[in-house]
Amino acid sequence: MEDNKKPRQPAPVPGERQFESLLWGSRLLVMLAVIPSLLGATVLFLIGTADIIKVVADTFVYYLAGGTQDIHDTVVPNIIMAVDIYLIAVVLLIFGSGIYRLFVSPIDQAESQAPNHPFNVHSFDQLKDKIARVVILAVIIEFFRAVVDIRFQTPLEAIYLAVSVLALAASLYLMSHAHRTNDH
Repeated sequence: MEDNKKPRQPAPVPGERQFESLLWGSRLLVMLAVIPSLLGATVLFLIGTADIIKVVADTFVYYLAGGTQDIHDTVVPNIIMAVDIYLIAVVLLIFGSGIYRLFVSPIDQAESQAPNHPFNVHSFDQLKDKIARVVILAVIIEFFRAVVDIRFQTPLEAIYLAVSVLALAASLYLMSHAHRTNDH
């Protein structure tokens, strides 16, 4: 004869439900990282935009208003620096939205309108991968900003630059190859 009774549940531990509720609510502590990340991204977007506007204004002054300060040595490094600032802002945006999605709630608009949007992360590994890609791009941009100011003293220095550019190109190739492999 079979016993159709359910197994007995252990007696609840006093305060267990309240403690579990507290633990579940503690996930909202990540908002202490999410909100400053979004604020930091906003500040960086504003700084990058102000830097680009300054480059545009300096260019107009130089070419249209007969400015005397030569802009040729500063335009490219300043634009590269602004792009670098934008990329760091994107890192903060992806981090803040990714942490929010993982701990608090999926972002409904991103889920329904753009399933492959960078905000849609499903694991820490995926968030780490997205952030790492943008950080690598920021490092590469920073490298090229430094390269713009280089004045070669010997041919060997030019060879070092060529080797480092080749190493960056190889790392970008490997990164894109790994990305294609992970997508399939």
